[in-house]
Amino acid sequence: MSDGLNLETSRLKIRPLTLADLDGIHTIMNACFGDAPLDERREWLEWTVGNYTALANLHQPPYGERAIVLKESGELIGAVGLVPSMGPYQRLASFRKNGEPEDQFMQPEFGLFWAIAPAHQRKGYAVEAAQAMIDFVFKEMGVRRMIATTEFDNEGSQAVMRKLGMTIEQNPTPGEPFWFQVVGSLYNPALKG
Repeated sequence: MSDGLNLETSRLKIRPLTLADLDGIHTIMNACFGDAPLDERREWLEWTVGNYTALANLHQPPYGERAIVLKESGELIGAVGLVPSMGPYQRLASFRKNGEPEDQFMQPEFGLFWAIAPAHQRKGYAVEAAQAMIDFVFKEMGVRRMIATTEFDNEGSQAVMRKLGMTIEQNPTPGEPFWFQVVGSLYNPALKG
């Protein structure tokens, strides 16, 4: 696998983050998820950048966030990426087959992450970037299913999930873990063929 996952859409470039992106990504992540100290964000960014090569060298999926950049201006407007997501997904009906009972066991899934700077939200960029990532994961990696998670009150992320065609379910056991309140799932369309 490559350590430099680069994707393009009609309006966006999706590229690996670099250490030079620190100020921009720090501002975006603080606006989307609450304030974190710059040193903490720098540590996260160094870890993210280092992991691109480390994961590729181990022939692992290209986990981690990527920069979302406007093609027209080159402006960094957000991040999108793959995250390993471990959760009790069998609590949700769409994850159980043929009447399997609900259980509390943890299972890994390919998670999808996105964050868009507030000034660029509600313009379709999150959907466009997330769809590019989904297309890559389904076509190039042959992944069976992608998921995304959010909180009950994050209507913007739930709208993105709907526009991506995800099945959206609420956790029947609210509160644990906090990010597992709402789950969107999408199966690879090749499974239907």
